[in-house]
Parts: sequence; C-alpha cells; structure tokens
Amino acid sequence: MQDSLKLIPGNSLITATPEEGRLLAVTMARLIIKATQPDAGIRGRLRSVYSEDAAMLIAIGQTVATEFATISAANNYWKS
Repeated sequence: MQDSLKLIPGNSLITATPEEGRLLAVTMARLIIKATQPDAGIRGRLRSVYSEDAAMLIAIGQTVATEFATISAANNYWKS
C-alpha cells in the first residue's frame, strides 16, 4: 500500500450529517480500490469490465454500505 494514501480522509469518521457520512463512505470505498490497485492505468482499463457487470456493481454498493455502517456507528447514528 502506498504510504501517502490516506484511507480515512481527515483521519476521522465523524461527520455532521448522514449525507456527509454517505459521501465519506463513497470516498473510502474508492480509496480502498486505489489502495488495492495503485496503477491508475490498470484501474482505467478495468472500469469498462466492472461497469457492465451487475454482480461487480452490486459488490461496489455493498462495500459502500459496509463503510457507511461503520461511519454511522462512529457517529452514534447521528442521535443527539
């Protein structure tokens, strides 16, 4: 993994709103792909493969959902 790659932007899972949490989850999911395949050229070539594969798109959605669940818990589900 690249030493300069930050997998949690700002080093915090705390967000002001659920919408911000969801955006953070998407960002974190994208970063894990970048960490797994650091070569931008290869990621670009693979995009055409997964963009037309329903199972791969569902897997991406599941990754975001898992990240969002973690962020939600860290934010006490945004309860006051």
